[in-house]
Amino acid sequence: MPMAMITDREFMQFQRFIYDAAGITMANGKQALVSGRLAKRLAHYQLDSYGDYLKLLESRAQPAELQVAVDLLTTNETYFFREPKHFALLRELAQESASKNRALRVWSAASSSGEEPYSIAMVLAETMGDDAPWEVLGTDISTRVLECARRGHYPMERASQMPQNYLKRYCLKGQGSEAGTLLIERSLRQRVQFQHLNLNAPLPKVGTFDVIFLRNVMIYFNLETKRQVVARLLSQLRPGGYFLIGHSETLNDINDKLITVAPSIYRKP
Repeated sequence: MPMAMITDREFMQFQRFIYDAAGITMANGKQALVSGRLAKRLAHYQLDSYGDYLKLLESRAQPAELQVAVDLLTTNETYFFREPKHFALLRELAQESASKNRALRVWSAASSSGEEPYSIAMVLAETMGDDAPWEVLGTDISTRVLECARRGHYPMERASQMPQNYLKRYCLKGQGSEAGTLLIERSLRQRVQFQHLNLNAPLPKVGTFDVIFLRNVMIYFNLETKRQVVARLLSQLRPGGYFLIGHSETLNDINDKLITVAPSIYRKP
């Protein structure tokens, strides 16, 4: 059966769908991305058009399918130790916490497939020790990437920015059929909690944090959604805590309550 073509009207309906479900503003001209990612779902249900698939989603006849569609339409591209200056800051904060015997809680709020929270955990384990009272929470709207994150199994090229001593200490190198991959060592995996969470909905009880990473996700939100998401997250950041965003992002017009420490690094008064 040839792949159905998505019409402009259907594409606009999916733009609205992903905005309502995840707060993500999908740019115009992404018809090929939408049709490419959803074609298998049409085939799975033997549907003739993307409009029919949308009707299936809206009918709630298959409640689990909503999450499948959100998973497929949210883009997740990441690697270990992206934007090194954030990890240099984290190392300083971890050293300070260790010297004062203080706990440190860090939240990776759009954790994707887990490279960011595991990078955070490596820095904390190395600096504060395995038994110190540090915690890392990784959350994402996509259950698919969270499953991948919990497994902690990655292609080796994702670790090109990872310090060699971390690679040796916290990763197992794949052998045989697993060659070219790495597995995050079990004791580190057990220190990172992963949770399904929609940043566009009221937050569950996650507690307060010393550092919140919200990197490379605001590019998908419109201005009003950015303001709401940032305000929601800042309510969970301790006074004096750090808020980190992607280097191509800014909080101009989004929040004026934070102190700019450096580009992409902010502090709560």
